[in-house]
Amino acid sequence: MERLRKGEGKMRRVWRLATVVALVSGLCLMVSAKPQWQKRTLANGLEVIVIENRSVPLVTVEIAVKNGAYTETPEYNGLSHLYEHMFFKSNEKSREKGYHDRSSELGMLSNATTREEVVNYYTTTIKTGTREAMLVMRDSIRYPLFDEQEFNQEIQVVLDELAQHRSNPFYYLIEAVDSRLWYKYPSRKRPGGLPETVAKATPEMMRMIQKKYYVPNNSALVISGDVAAAEIFRMAEEIFGDWKRGEDPFARDPIPKHPPLVKDEAVIVTQPVNAATIQFGYHGPSTDLDPAATYAADVFSFILRQPNSRFSRELIDTGLSTGAGLNYYTQLNVGPIGLMAQTTPERLKETVRAINRQIELFTTPDYFTDEELESAKTLLDVNEIYDREKPSEYAHTVSFWWASSGLDYYANYIENLRKVTRTDITRYVERYIRNKPRVVAVLISAEDQQRIGLNEADLQVREKEEAPVEKGKAGETKSAKPGSVKAKGTRPKN
Repeated sequence: MERLRKGEGKMRRVWRLATVVALVSGLCLMVSAKPQWQKRTLANGLEVIVIENRSVPLVTVEIAVKNGAYTETPEYNGLSHLYEHMFFKSNEKSREKGYHDRSSELGMLSNATTREEVVNYYTTTIKTGTREAMLVMRDSIRYPLFDEQEFNQEIQVVLDELAQHRSNPFYYLIEAVDSRLWYKYPSRKRPGGLPETVAKATPEMMRMIQKKYYVPNNSALVISGDVAAAEIFRMAEEIFGDWKRGEDPFARDPIPKHPPLVKDEAVIVTQPVNAATIQFGYHGPSTDLDPAATYAADVFSFILRQPNSRFSRELIDTGLSTGAGLNYYTQLNVGPIGLMAQTTPERLKETVRAINRQIELFTTPDYFTDEELESAKTLLDVNEIYDREKPSEYAHTVSFWWASSGLDYYANYIENLRKVTRTDITRYVERYIRNKPRVVAVLISAEDQQRIGLNEADLQVREKEEAPVEKGKAGETKSAKPGSVKAKGTRPKN
């Protein structure tokens, strides 16, 4: 950007500000409209979702399945992930001569992801390769072979992935928090799985997963890019229409809800690290039981993550922490709330106390301004339109929401974000964060833990100031009304 000449600076700054405001306003008008997709459900239950975007002559063909960690009992933990690795391996059709030649000619790029509540498979190709891509996806999902040699190779690949994850110190922090948050059903929040479970997997177990979850009435076909919806619906009926409907996998085996935490938990994780990382974990709202709170959670998290928020000023600008933020992960089966901060070992205890003070202040009327609230909703709105600009990424987003909330939730997401009020945020904080059981964990080196004398009791203390004292008659003193608590710290002047 060129330097401003003297005398022109003020005028240009005013012009730029007006331009930014106009651009944001225009984007908001565009985003406020509901997401544009067309949907049709085939007779066998397969949902076909088409997102037309002709910005580039590319098409992403994606199949999403309601599978993943939340469907896994301990003996199956990690097998959704292993199944994902087998998806694009040999099938009944792929061993025919020349099967892969056409895919190579069309430059198909395929990949997959396993999450807690969805596994999605996708391939991106040029526009003329749409039908071929749909056929490849059909063959992969309907006719897997689970070839023994390929299967054993992929077991080793997954084991190597898990070993790589365990080489990262943060893995142990996350695992320590998750194993306590989801204490009754930890396997249902662990998409990667456990090495010992993956190592014992068999092709028969893969077939059981296929029969139970890989059925049309538990799947969605998402096609995004340079396509026409009517043509896609016709091809989907032709290619997938004879795929036989299966039993509803969740009718016989409903997903158990994670029981709430009954008390605070604290854990110190020692790894060879230089800094100290603090993580608070809470049970948050589920999309089926409390959808209103999920919108408030997103808005409030966004407010706190902004550099000028009171949360950031108190924790980062003061030098207590090098980084801090609050996050909520939208899920059907209890979405987690995480608060993370990083600091030096010397300031760790002070930082934990400061975080607790901030949590106590979350519901005070002046914790954030009306302008911050409206700005957060606007910026979330704008972020959404950018996410829709890349058709391939947008297909993954639609798959995620289809599984974890349903498309009606996502279709009205921005509209409901816009409705979030200060009262909604207060309700969310009071119901899920403030004074609620939580897990507090710290990642620190063993040497630093010993040097600063850190123990779990230091993490379990909730910092509150004693009730203020009022003067009574004849010089007597009396406490403030029962139940009132004044948290330490006041809002700094701007």
